[in-house]
Amino acid sequence: MSNPTVLPPLHIATAGSVDDGKSTLIGRLLHDTKTVFEDQLAAVERASRRLGEDGVNLALVTDGLRAEREQGITIDVAHRYFATPRRNFVVADTPGHAQYTRNMVTGASTAEVAVVLVDARAGMVAQTRRHAFIAALLGVRAIALAINKMDLVDWDEGVFDRITKEVTDYVAALPTPVPVVPFPISALNGDNVVERSSSSPWFTGVALLDWLEKVDARAAVHTGAARLDVQRVLRAPASDFRGYAGRLADGTLAVGDPVWIAPSGQTSTVAGLQRLGRDIDVARPGEAITVVLADAVDVARGDVITTGDAAVSEQVTGELCWMMDAPLRPGTRLWFKHGTRTGRATLDEVRYVHDVDTLERRVAQEVGLNDLASVRVSFSEPVVAAPYVHSRVAGRLILVDEATNVTAGALVVTEIG
Repeated sequence: MSNPTVLPPLHIATAGSVDDGKSTLIGRLLHDTKTVFEDQLAAVERASRRLGEDGVNLALVTDGLRAEREQGITIDVAHRYFATPRRNFVVADTPGHAQYTRNMVTGASTAEVAVVLVDARAGMVAQTRRHAFIAALLGVRAIALAINKMDLVDWDEGVFDRITKEVTDYVAALPTPVPVVPFPISALNGDNVVERSSSSPWFTGVALLDWLEKVDARAAVHTGAARLDVQRVLRAPASDFRGYAGRLADGTLAVGDPVWIAPSGQTSTVAGLQRLGRDIDVARPGEAITVVLADAVDVARGDVITTGDAAVSEQVTGELCWMMDAPLRPGTRLWFKHGTRTGRATLDEVRYVHDVDTLERRVAQEVGLNDLASVRVSFSEPVVAAPYVHSRVAGRLILVDEATNVTAGALVVTEIG
């Protein structure tokens, strides 16, 4: 018998409102794929008894912080790993409370798929909309809609169909719509999570894990220009060696390729490539490499080495998630970090704030905590950016508060200049 084809690892972000069952679902996946070690399971059993639970509370597998266990809520982003013969998985269990929206942004920023949970008894609520909006905005390839606690509505097909239509219609109306694939589940009992359940004979789809194993969530093939954000300049004592280290974000880079350095506009040719201390001929997206150029050009941390055209600008427009209590107003000065480049940023304009319930664009003079807004930002020095739909690396940046040095906002670039 031939072995099943092993697909690339899948990064998943779970989302939903409080008590929709995110942590329980992940605990069920870990438990039923036998990824939980015996000592971990024993610790969860002890914690369950201490909290007065009737059985094993699988949510405690991911709610690892003491404060989370005591309050019965998820506070931090808990990353968990499990595997099947077909695929490896990295799961980010993100909080459901509105005040932890920044954690949802963190979890979704690297995810290829989002699993959005909805309590079958409550249907779609405000946090469902917010999390679906953020997941779609941050470029997930698909949303798995896990309609949970179906056992508490007697596996009513009408309830499932109503919630499916409501969420699907909402996501279809978003600025960046993505496919929605629905599943009727009971995370507590394991129905339709790892295996198909006889409780929903009307459901013609597969179990959630089966779909996750097979979904092709890869980004579009990197056929565009190569992009390397220079992280460090390497020099060898007593030699003329000079290399430029970083992670190749887009495209492929090969020895002999003509390149230019942005934003300075200097040109050269790739004379050599190294990866893990060895010479290579071609570098691919995601690889940490060192580039050696044929010419003695001036390259520093924060510069970009690219094989194609790149938009160099001191202003961008984008979708912002604001993460500070103090509102953001035009004229506010911040630090920015884009790739490996840092500098000063100023908010020029609040174009509008999204109403996540109605999807209306509301005219506003400021951006409040956890708001999603379209803004225009200018920089003290040019950045080499691209729309997020073209490059997840070139199309995102963070804004940092000058006084506290904490991350104040995450920006997804939609327009350059």
